[in-house]
Amino acid sequence: MAVSCYTVAFRNFKQLKMTSNHQIIVQTLVEQKRDELYPEISINDFFHIYATEQILKNYDLNYEEIEKGITEGGGDGGIDGIYTFINGELIQSVDDIVDAKKNTLLELVVIQSKFTNSFTETAVEKCNSSAKELFDLSNDLDALRSVYNEQLIRSVKIFREQYKKIISKFPELSIQYFYCSKGTEVHPNTERKVSVIDSTFQELYSDASFKFEFITAQKLLEISRKEQTRVKQLLLKDNPISTTDEGYIAIASIRSYFDFITSDDKKLLKYFFDANVRDYQGTVEVNKGIKETLENPGEEDFWWLNNGITITVSKATYSGKTLTIEDPQIVNGLQTSFEVYNYFRGVPDSQDERNVLVRVITTKSEKSRLKVIRATNSQTKVPLASLRATESIHRDLEDFLLTEGFYYDRRKNFYKNNGKPINSIVSISYLGQAVMAIVLQEPDYARARPSSLLKNDSDYKRVFTEDYPIKLYAKCVNIQKQTEHRLKASKSSFSTSQIGDMKYHVALYITCLALKKESPTPKEIEGLNLSEVSEDSWQTAIDDVNVLYDSLGGTNAVAKGKELITELKELIREKITAADKVYSK
Repeated sequence: MAVSCYTVAFRNFKQLKMTSNHQIIVQTLVEQKRDELYPEISINDFFHIYATEQILKNYDLNYEEIEKGITEGGGDGGIDGIYTFINGELIQSVDDIVDAKKNTLLELVVIQSKFTNSFTETAVEKCNSSAKELFDLSNDLDALRSVYNEQLIRSVKIFREQYKKIISKFPELSIQYFYCSKGTEVHPNTERKVSVIDSTFQELYSDASFKFEFITAQKLLEISRKEQTRVKQLLLKDNPISTTDEGYIAIASIRSYFDFITSDDKKLLKYFFDANVRDYQGTVEVNKGIKETLENPGEEDFWWLNNGITITVSKATYSGKTLTIEDPQIVNGLQTSFEVYNYFRGVPDSQDERNVLVRVITTKSEKSRLKVIRATNSQTKVPLASLRATESIHRDLEDFLLTEGFYYDRRKNFYKNNGKPINSIVSISYLGQAVMAIVLQEPDYARARPSSLLKNDSDYKRVFTEDYPIKLYAKCVNIQKQTEHRLKASKSSFSTSQIGDMKYHVALYITCLALKKESPTPKEIEGLNLSEVSEDSWQTAIDDVNVLYDSLGGTNAVAKGKELITELKELIREKITAADKVYSK
């Protein structure tokens, strides 16, 4: 039967209405989220954070990690964000670059986001043009600083240096580009441009898998609605031993355990490991042993040679050789888990029937879970600092900072997942950097090595100590937050990378000037009344640091170097001496 023109017109109208609705929903959703979570920034800037959070949802990044990867602004080459991952672990600086073994997965994720109602050919062309220059290893990145902004150069350098570090191990290289907007469809002419950028990367990295995806309004909504997996099933080999406290001791095949710790698309569910006290240790001897056992099976089953996995849960039920687990946290066995994950990535179709021992413990409180974490990690050699998130000082800081209006993210993404304002969430590393810059007067070190403040025992003990009054930590957060706010609002219109480079030096400078002390004590810093610091003083601090920073070259290397802090301390000394002379008259 022929279809009438009225029917066709109605279908077209219905489709137009549906696609328009997706745009309206995205517009409203982003505006509401911005008002709730980050009203201090523009809607365009927030859209990038929101889009990045959704696109990288499986990597479980916190807001601080997302913002550190932002490259948008003048000289961004059509790129708004870059993230480098090794086996799912984010590499945040060149100091975090790791060595790796064969079959390592190296991922480069590039994101372009525009709060517009369409996708353009020009945007894709810009990505291709910048890719040819930035990702060609034969090009000197320093020679491109006049073309591209500092943050973009920094992020590209992380990828390039990490790739060169492990190139002899022949890593599995995955390059993913995402272009997100409120657009509802991609014009064929724009779609065709993708083949050009694909060819560019095939020429630069012939062994890489390349993917370019347009994230439409509908796709963004679909990703946004997809919740993190909080209930997962683990298929067992036989009936488990059940305990009186609703726990289980069981044997599961390593294949079924792999399925348990991965998503439908076989990505590692990183948030299952948030409570684990260790990072993945890479090529340490214990992991080499686990890897060797997995790749070269002998007469012994895997679980005979391995301590197994400990999982804390809020609830677990058993039926038909299947454990249904709610809110799993793998608190011991991270190294085993990563090696099992890496093993099956190399042999995805394997139905390996060897087994692993799994302990499932139902904990009724956070305090009980922390005891389990400490106990299960005390039987093997674990640096004391690895247990730091469970230490009383961090629990005390979480409680006290809450009274100051800050949410201390001791448990990664706990407050993010509970919808707290972005600018009020304080990570352990953020607090550590603020104390390092303001109290220990090492803003260069705070800028250069944020991750080492947690990984290095000596650095950690200098920052997190019971010798400091707890109010000092809150004061450092307030000083750092106010510094960042004023840098962002400055009439000088600093770029993201410039703010990142100067914020620790400005925080130290304003503290010393306000207290009229070259090296104020922790007690003096704790007592600083920020409401008495004038706007002129803040502006002077920003201007003075900017002049020094710019005169030395205005680069990330300058911010991390000793010369800037040496000159800044000399300027602090001169300012205080001059102020004392005026006061004495």
